[in-house]
Amino acid sequence: MAKKKVAMLTAGGLAPCLSSAVGGLIERYTDIAPDYELVAYRSGYQGLLLADRIEITKEMREKAHLLHRHGGSPIGNSRVKLTNAADCVKRGLVKEGDNPLRVAADRLAADGISILHTIGGDDTNTTAADLAAYLGANGYDLTVVGLPKTVDNDVVPIRQTLGAWTAAEYGARFFDHVSNEQSAAPRTLVVHEVMGRHCGWLTAATARAYMQLSGGKDYVDGFMMNEQLKNIDGLYLPEMKFDLESEAARLRAIMDRAGFVTLFVSEGACLDAIVAEREAAGDTVKRDAFGHVKIDTINVGNWFSKQFAALLGAERSMVQKSGYYARSAPANGDDLRLIQSMVDLAVESALNKISGVTGHDEDQGGRLRTIEFPRIKGGKHFDTSVKWFGEVMDTIGQKWQATD
Repeated sequence: MAKKKVAMLTAGGLAPCLSSAVGGLIERYTDIAPDYELVAYRSGYQGLLLADRIEITKEMREKAHLLHRHGGSPIGNSRVKLTNAADCVKRGLVKEGDNPLRVAADRLAADGISILHTIGGDDTNTTAADLAAYLGANGYDLTVVGLPKTVDNDVVPIRQTLGAWTAAEYGARFFDHVSNEQSAAPRTLVVHEVMGRHCGWLTAATARAYMQLSGGKDYVDGFMMNEQLKNIDGLYLPEMKFDLESEAARLRAIMDRAGFVTLFVSEGACLDAIVAEREAAGDTVKRDAFGHVKIDTINVGNWFSKQFAALLGAERSMVQKSGYYARSAPANGDDLRLIQSMVDLAVESALNKISGVTGHDEDQGGRLRTIEFPRIKGGKHFDTSVKWFGEVMDTIGQKWQATD
């Protein structure tokens, strides 16, 4: 009798949980189902389509605990949408006329996979949902259980996605160094751009973590290196709207008084307005296989810098992005605990043939459970009414309104 096989893949952008989640799955199966064979598809769904896989050996199992110390993904990522056949053909992943879902399903069947774990964000897990639906409709006996990762913390209906806490911590560490640039020249404007396409949670959480970090420092009175140098003067999220002229006047007063201004900006803040502005000017805005604007081509932080630099009379302006530094970090203690609980549930569900995505279900009192695939979607907005965000904004002293 052939041994049962478990496959795993990581997909989408990086987050500070992928390596640990892979290690956790290997450890958990080794502990409670050691007779199961383990494999990983290299570079996400791309590896699945191309039959490119890694066999998890006995030696790899024994050292799986080391993966908790690393960032990145030990099995590689890619952004592939199995329902976008044209894009898959263009990239050489399937042949013209092939259905990528069928190719993926046939590969899983040929490889003898009975359980597939997908570790990714909303795109990864909605793609997993498409695959699970196709498998079920076509008689494939396979259980698919996803683990939710995204630094944006924007997956419906999951309370906290894997990696987001760590990304906020490392974004704060990053800017703790960058903030010292305020001492490099008079009238300096520094814009800190943080990841977050439609959701401002990470920007807000990074700001809070930075305030906590900088607030614990000691300073020497009389020097320019003081608490004011570490201030955040403006915070801008996709869920916020503000009046440019009044904000500029407020920030100009800070610049005149302190000699520097610091802004925290979500990469999705004012995104729709910027895209509309560019398309109206005749520019072609690039989009990925999922139809999302390629946000790195928009450069929201640069837009904010240009808008405010002249209005504030800045002699020097700079944009610094913490995204790649933060998302590539190893998981911190909070995320390691969250990963372990979700991994344990994912393996339990898989062995009991329950498909879905593990997470704390906001529609069921925040209970940790395996959430049904059809209920998983992206684009969850940050709730700006939470108490801690109000405290952050009160500290900044900024006037704003929530978007409708």
